[in-house]
Amino acid sequence: MLRPEGQKRVTVMHMRTKKWARPELQACPFFIDAIKGPEAKTGALRGTWRPRFARPELPLHIEMGCGKAVSTAKMIAENPEINFIAADLSADILGVARRNITDACGENPGNVQLVMADICFVDQMFGPQEQAERIYIHFCNPWTEHPKHEKRRLTHPRQLMQYRTFLKESGEIWFKTDDDTLFEDSLAYFELCGFEPVTIGRDLHADGFTPNYISEHEEKYTALGIPIKYGVFRMKPETPDFDPTRFRLTPGVKKEAIERMNRGIILSHGEE
Repeated sequence: MLRPEGQKRVTVMHMRTKKWARPELQACPFFIDAIKGPEAKTGALRGTWRPRFARPELPLHIEMGCGKAVSTAKMIAENPEINFIAADLSADILGVARRNITDACGENPGNVQLVMADICFVDQMFGPQEQAERIYIHFCNPWTEHPKHEKRRLTHPRQLMQYRTFLKESGEIWFKTDDDTLFEDSLAYFELCGFEPVTIGRDLHADGFTPNYISEHEEKYTALGIPIKYGVFRMKPETPDFDPTRFRLTPGVKKEAIERMNRGIILSHGEE
């Protein structure tokens, strides 16, 4: 479904510098600086995540690009039986995220780690030991301005093939976006990288999909009448044999990949 006529994508402005953010993060018992901190060395964090939680044996969910953690805080508070890692690049944004999480969950919730990291190199931070059950990618930058920017998408094959290295068998990626182009391209990305659709929809609220924790972005787009596209994708055991660093999504590749995914959806619904 297209946006209402004449309506452009909402532009998200950069957050102003918050002088209090870094000191509060440095004092936070569940914050990790994976960019400039003592554990920023390549590979230093791999295999170290589960012992950081009060109950390491609980399922692990990771959010790529948590933003201000408005929805994340609600999710953490309502699911104490799940361990969460929330990652983002900006200290100013993560400072707000920390406050939202502590407001909802207390000063030191035992089931969350907040990490400042460059998600483009996420496989240097997480390894097979993590065995994450789920990854969330909600309202990431669609990078639609120029074809060369596509590789920066958090759903691009460069990223999806990294996620495969630390998802457990049959682990899932939960994806939401307001952007039509990103959604359609991502359907092809998921299929090419060995993820099968569990559910796909082009209007989350009309479909009544649950559970759904609403972020500031989702509130804004929904208020503008922009439907939220979504999908849950399960990792197949077979690892695709191709080089994602050289991948380009041509029209033919996209068409064939989406057709295969649509056939997969029909088959899975038939099994039900």
